[in-house]
Amino acid sequence: MSKKVLLNNISVPGIQGYDVYRANGGYASVEKALKMTPDAIIEEVKKSGLRGRGGAGFPTGMKWSFIDKKTSNPHYLVCNADESEPGTFKDRYLMEKLPHLLIEGMIVSSFALDAHTSYIYIRGELLYVYHILEKAIAEAYKAGWLGKNIMGTGYDLDLYVHPGAGAYICGEETGLIESLEGKRGNPRMKPPFPAIQGLWMCPTVVNNVETLAAVVPVMNMGGEEYAKIGVGKSTGTKLISACGHINKPGVYEIELGLPVEEFLNSDEYCGGVKNGRKLKAVVAGGSSVPILPAELFLKTAKGEPRLMSYESLADGGFATGTMLGSGGFIVMDETASVVKNLWNFTRFYHHESCGQCSPCREGTGWMEKVLHKILDGHGKMSDIDLLWDVQSKIEGRTICPLGDAAAWPVASAIRHFRKDFEEYIQNPQSIKEVSYLADLVEA
Repeated sequence: MSKKVLLNNISVPGIQGYDVYRANGGYASVEKALKMTPDAIIEEVKKSGLRGRGGAGFPTGMKWSFIDKKTSNPHYLVCNADESEPGTFKDRYLMEKLPHLLIEGMIVSSFALDAHTSYIYIRGELLYVYHILEKAIAEAYKAGWLGKNIMGTGYDLDLYVHPGAGAYICGEETGLIESLEGKRGNPRMKPPFPAIQGLWMCPTVVNNVETLAAVVPVMNMGGEEYAKIGVGKSTGTKLISACGHINKPGVYEIELGLPVEEFLNSDEYCGGVKNGRKLKAVVAGGSSVPILPAELFLKTAKGEPRLMSYESLADGGFATGTMLGSGGFIVMDETASVVKNLWNFTRFYHHESCGQCSPCREGTGWMEKVLHKILDGHGKMSDIDLLWDVQSKIEGRTICPLGDAAAWPVASAIRHFRKDFEEYIQNPQSIKEVSYLADLVEA
């Protein structure tokens, strides 16, 4: 049984409300943090090894230490709750079931960053979660955890929830900041980074929901104790959104370093591939990461068991590895059409491109058109090479990572499943498309 530090109280009746949450140890980390200096809190987060849980995996304490302390401008903390990655739904689950955990993490983090105004930027489609957060924030104000002179310490903090308008691009931190300022959510050129010039050109830290929630157990346990969970540089626990052709889809909290085969097949987690079929492919970290065939997902190119960790999943680079990303775990069995599901991903990225960068704006459109042509039975063998050429001209050539996110699944699908493309082109009528994940993937 894996250790749980985020979801350990998830089954407690009424845990969504303040009184029950407080009775189960809620806001203890705030009490502890307010007796420390901001620098000491940042040091604890550094010791914990906590990495960004939104996809990038950047060390959280290091990110916090970049904030400009010399300026007289106010500091801001922004929670990125714009969870729009296909296959990823763990932040929604966390906010819906444990809203006070996020609020508690934001209070500690805001104090560490000397932020007196903080925001939760939530995906626009999640209005029911918006209302849950608003209620929890009102409870926190009433209990004295938010507002003026928190717990008599002289520290002031106001927290607001801001719903977006359904744009995936606003999950990119500078696009989010632009939207929060009331502008079109086009990502900014970096540098300057948000830690220097972010919201309203003031020092800003943007962290994911799960990252900020994880600050609570880091503070309660202590950074060194938290770092004992996990493996190597992948410390702590991680929420995984599991879906696709599995017996038990859902949100699971795992200790980083868990063998992928155990996560996939054990009854504690996914419960194995549905209907006893064979595993064909896995998208380990949301739609934007490379797709891996079963043999490379279960074992690295060196023949070592693959682990649910940042390093193990990335082992071998994109030639034989992938990324943990946001933890959007999508399973495809032997009946799945990799080509058709790739087209579904590609049309998503074409639709969600902000259009600011030509390689992304034009390239995602071309990839969608070529894949649709192949699926429609009019493909040529040269179209596979055209797809490869187009994706290679997008990767690394855009302001934000959306271009890379669109290119990597295409590159990996061609690299590992070229025969699937060839079968569609050579004899499209012989393909029996038993499974299409569009109805199975929560987004």
